[in-house]
Amino acid sequence: MSAAFDTVDHNIMLRRLQDSYGIRGVALDWFRSYLTGRLQYVRYACRFSATRPMLYGVPQGSVLGPILFIMYTADLAAVIERHGLLPHLYADDTQIVGSCRLTETAALSLRVESCIADVASWMSANRLQLNAAKTELMWCSTSRRHHQLPANAFSIVQDTIQPVHSVRDLGVYLDSTMSIRDHVTRLTSTCFGVLWQIRCIRRSLTRRALAMLVTCFVFVRLDYCNATLIGLPHCDINRIQAVQNAAVRLVAGASRFDHVTPLLRERHGFRSTFESSTSWR
Repeated sequence: MSAAFDTVDHNIMLRRLQDSYGIRGVALDWFRSYLTGRLQYVRYACRFSATRPMLYGVPQGSVLGPILFIMYTADLAAVIERHGLLPHLYADDTQIVGSCRLTETAALSLRVESCIADVASWMSANRLQLNAAKTELMWCSTSRRHHQLPANAFSIVQDTIQPVHSVRDLGVYLDSTMSIRDHVTRLTSTCFGVLWQIRCIRRSLTRRALAMLVTCFVFVRLDYCNATLIGLPHCDINRIQAVQNAAVRLVAGASRFDHVTPLLRERHGFRSTFESSTSWR
């Protein structure tokens, strides 16, 4: 969606809280007070623009903002399910998933196009806007059958989108063969780039500061959604292991020829101490 949090209609939001969720009386007045009566202005240097009322949107960076937006768009799931497709909603990101036999891809394409048209119509009725520029389409199959999948563009309202071979889903890159190889490539490339930058300044850091940087910028990336790495072939696992080996060698000040197993044991012990002494988790 385009600027989704900024386009929530307050009147529709309050009506939905009342009709769909049964919030009435004092509780509804609380939400009305929270949403309405807000003002905004632009500040540049020492100059201020005229004050204007905020007629739309939910406050971002607040606890209630994302919750209210989820409640505002909850009916979108029913629109997608009417087409026999599976919705996945996370804040202002919506995924539509469908499956079929290889001989039925044309029918699935038409069903998805019809579904997206209804989604766009629902968004327009609720003062939201579908962002075709950020909409992606990916066909998934085994690598053996991938050449048999259609390569035709999809119609998205007044735009068209071409199928892609990889999409980013909450920080994890999924490829069309579901091999996670593209994610591994991007992950290792990013981590090695960060390690090179840290190596350039390591002489200016204490060992604790060095370990903290490696933990926060490398190990966190390796740990994020690491359940998706289960079952990968050894060639991919070894690439990720190479990042971890380089990271612990950097922290320990060891050379690339030093045996890494004792360093890995030390890294786990240090990491437990580091996490227990900070509020990072």
